[in-house]
Amino acid sequence: MPAVRCADAAGIALRGVSKTFRDEGGETWALDDISFTVHAGEFVTLIGPSGSGKSTIFNIITGLVQPDAGEVCIGGEPVRERAGRVGYMPQRDLLLPWRTVLDNVIVGPELAGTPRQAARRRARELLPLFGLDGFETAYPATLSGGMRQRAALLRTFLCDRSVILLDEPFGALDALTRRELQRWLLGVWEQFKQTILFITHDVEEAVFLADRVIVLGPRPARVVLEMPVTLKRPRTDIAAFSEEMVRLEARLMAALEGNNNNPVD
Repeated sequence: MPAVRCADAAGIALRGVSKTFRDEGGETWALDDISFTVHAGEFVTLIGPSGSGKSTIFNIITGLVQPDAGEVCIGGEPVRERAGRVGYMPQRDLLLPWRTVLDNVIVGPELAGTPRQAARRRARELLPLFGLDGFETAYPATLSGGMRQRAALLRTFLCDRSVILLDEPFGALDALTRRELQRWLLGVWEQFKQTILFITHDVEEAVFLADRVIVLGPRPARVVLEMPVTLKRPRTDIAAFSEEMVRLEARLMAALEGNNNNPVD
């Protein structure tokens, strides 16, 4: 694996990151010398076996966990205190049941000190783009799964961070809703061009969304493949069973099954 430099001002990079968790029951070696870069404005998907450390990587990037070795670069330089430096959406939407959609999506700006009325004005401007126009007074319990994910994504975007981490945001949705939201997310990203690192277990989703796919091996996780995605953008008309999609998905499956011979393109 070649040396990884700190990313540019709007990107992130991990350099030689390793992590072992220790408790009374022993040790779990989670990550081993993880290095990769996500460049400014790039959409990168991260895929690997269950339990391979994908969420641990996110926890390290956000500063919730510190690595035992290596460093995380944000904005072109190593950063140890990383809390609040990136936008992060976990697997569950975590909408507050006592708040309306409008007041849920402004939680980040409020915590950052933005006056509530100013935060609401900004949120109202984006409600139509996120498919939430007319739902600002609705409560989470009345929303479909897809609508809840849209609200959670708007809340993440309103944090106004150049880097956004999305941890399987569509994993619990049915196939039709998932594809609808994948296309919608790409439209939002193409408008704002934030840097996105997206965890998924779905090989098709990994290819459909990404400029590049990073594949992790089993624990302790190492990067076993970095694969550029050669599909043209926009992806709205890409067929799920096109020859190029099938070829790229087959390569990812080979890497996940331990049959990859070209770790970096």
